[in-house]
Amino acid sequence: MNLTYEVIDEDQIELCRDLCNELMTFQKAKATIKQELFDHMNFDTRMVPSVKKAIHNYIVIVKDEDKVVGYVYSNISPKEAYSNEFATFFDLSSVHKKNVGCLSQFYIKEEYRKYGVGSTLFKMSMKWLKQFDDVEYYFIFVSNGNEDALEFYKRKGFSVSHTILNGFITVLRSNEVFKEFA
Repeated sequence: MNLTYEVIDEDQIELCRDLCNELMTFQKAKATIKQELFDHMNFDTRMVPSVKKAIHNYIVIVKDEDKVVGYVYSNISPKEAYSNEFATFFDLSSVHKKNVGCLSQFYIKEEYRKYGVGSTLFKMSMKWLKQFDDVEYYFIFVSNGNEDALEFYKRKGFSVSHTILNGFITVLRSNEVFKEFA
């Protein structure tokens, strides 16, 4: 195993296509509530629009030799981007600044988990998010049934705020990027 981490530009997001689609399949398999909502979720309907709506994007891929085996996608977006036809992800009036930070997508192929890849990607994302002074809150949205991810984020200092869509998504929130990520 020869893992490398590479920050990519928005115009290279195609490198995440297969893993993003795997993530949607993984989330559907884990889901215990409204699995059918994942039927139309894929790279083109989730990642591409999110990248386009964001003010700033941060995408890191993990490679083993030349094979992409994981990625994380974080962004800074106007808080209004999280109220759309699908759902309102949080009470917009509870966020006083105009932008929020979000760890939006995070996926590692199963055989590469438990090697610290997730912690490395998480730390890189938090360090990137911390540089924006116009952000008051950071969000992570976890699909139902993905208890491992939920516990991972809680261990990293995020707290469950609420659920949306009758429990389909758990919203985690923090008003700080913790010192360990400085």
